[in-house]
Amino acid sequence: MAIDGLVIHALIHELQNCVGGRINKIYQPNEHDIRLHIRAQGKNQKLILSANPTYPRAHLTEGSSQNPMEAPMFCMLLRKHCENGIIESIEQIELERIFHIKVRQRNELGDFNRKVIVVEIMSRHSNIILLDIEKNMILDSIHHVNALINRHRVVLPGAEYITPPDQGKINPLNCSEDQMNELFRNTDQQEDEKTWQFVLNLFSGISPITAKEIVSRSEIPLSCLVNELLENEQQKQKLIKTFITLMQQLKNNQYQPTILETSNKILFNILELTHVQGKMTSFNSIHQCLDEYFGSKVERDIIRQKVGDLLKLIQNEKNKNIKKLKKLNRTIVQAEEADMYRIYGELLTASLHEINRGDKEIEVINYYDEDQSKIKIPLNQKFSPSENAQYYFKKYTKSKNSVSVVKEQIVVTEKEVEYLDTILQQISSASISDIDEIKEELMEQGYIRKRNTGRKKKKKNDKPTLTCYTSSEGIQIYVGKNNLQNEYLTNRFASYKDTWLHTKDIPGSHVVIKNTEFGEKTLEEAAMIAAYFSKAKESSQVPVDYTLIRHVRKPNGSKPGYVIYDNQKTVFITPEEELIKKLEQSVK
Repeated sequence: MAIDGLVIHALIHELQNCVGGRINKIYQPNEHDIRLHIRAQGKNQKLILSANPTYPRAHLTEGSSQNPMEAPMFCMLLRKHCENGIIESIEQIELERIFHIKVRQRNELGDFNRKVIVVEIMSRHSNIILLDIEKNMILDSIHHVNALINRHRVVLPGAEYITPPDQGKINPLNCSEDQMNELFRNTDQQEDEKTWQFVLNLFSGISPITAKEIVSRSEIPLSCLVNELLENEQQKQKLIKTFITLMQQLKNNQYQPTILETSNKILFNILELTHVQGKMTSFNSIHQCLDEYFGSKVERDIIRQKVGDLLKLIQNEKNKNIKKLKKLNRTIVQAEEADMYRIYGELLTASLHEINRGDKEIEVINYYDEDQSKIKIPLNQKFSPSENAQYYFKKYTKSKNSVSVVKEQIVVTEKEVEYLDTILQQISSASISDIDEIKEELMEQGYIRKRNTGRKKKKKNDKPTLTCYTSSEGIQIYVGKNNLQNEYLTNRFASYKDTWLHTKDIPGSHVVIKNTEFGEKTLEEAAMIAAYFSKAKESSQVPVDYTLIRHVRKPNGSKPGYVIYDNQKTVFITPEEELIKKLEQSVK
């Protein structure tokens, strides 16, 4: 769902707390986003400005981001002109999805210079532009737009800044009841235009979901056409009064940010959505609402893009090993029939005098059979009788010798499938930084070719970031979300008296209770975390083993994250996502 002008109106009202604040740091984590770290009114705040074509947005955020080793050119320019600058004002342009952040900064000579960061939230045309306020000249933008892309409006360094064309719509916050009546009288509506579409097309800053909510609160069916409404004066007046009342509330900054989860989609708005059925969550701030809505959504989208090829690679490797297992098991079945070759050889040895060179087969009594039944044995016409017997003895020996080798290969292949299953499970619950660590591990294991990207290599002694949970008893519980974290958590971070947990015979994360004294509640919550970060996340009554770290060992030459353990006990637990989120706190 896109941000509309009314959402921007609420957002700008709350951002007034940042006016007078200082921009301490500026980061550009990716090609679409800028993050401003602002110190205002004694608090540090992080403002994200995004020109992402899929999720354009602007809001304060509690989340963190990974930043590139070298800042992009646009970020460097923003730092030059805006870092350590004071925010003079943050203003919305009319009720459009455009707002200006005016920044005052002292230059090297001690003189003040003023710049404007223009944020345009317009779907795939979204942009972040730095302007010289005196010359109205574009210094640079996060997305360049040349004449080939848009011949009406060029966005390039050195060009004059031209605001996006006015859509000719009316500002609903300044509309009176008399004006509304006049608009209805002069309307030239389409025959099939619905009432909510009429509201949407007439007023700026209103999204389809808001237009539907206004009509619904007027007790008018969403299917009602405009010409039908005009014939019902009572309904028309109710719509006008509802519209004016809601707009007056929003003008006075009386709004209720909400997120609504339906069976097939998630919506957000600054109004309570009464015309849609679903689970509604209210927020005290529009920033909290947007941060909650976009935070996980954007991250999962970025992760989906990053792991698309990775998932395909791992799944292909797993399928190869599953096919290999089937072939190896068929070989075992065939090898188990090797005793028949020995019997053939011994029966032929006992019946050499009855065989002539050139015979295709011989029928002899099988004295290994209780009924002493006759059996036909195929012969090679080119071999002598004794050579035929020796042929079957050699075949028997070869089959028997292959069994031990094949069984070893089966064990190795089963561990490979188990390892790949673990990687797939870790990817399913990974954050962006976790994905990078998983890729690093797969490079070390030879699944991905190493490339020289010019980045700094991670030192072997670097400590991976662990996620920490605090139980309801105040005990810290740590979890490794990939094998690099699991190795560090189990083999280096935890002490031998700590308690270690893992789902029983199910791919999952290592979990450690970092304390020797804890109650049943902590154990239950740690087991729930282990079950949640496993392949059985969606299951109930998941078996989770727990034992002391001193009983956990890593076999020599085993894959990353693989351990064996003993002296364990097992609990059965059903994961509860909401409870786990309440316990989480990030640590390094």
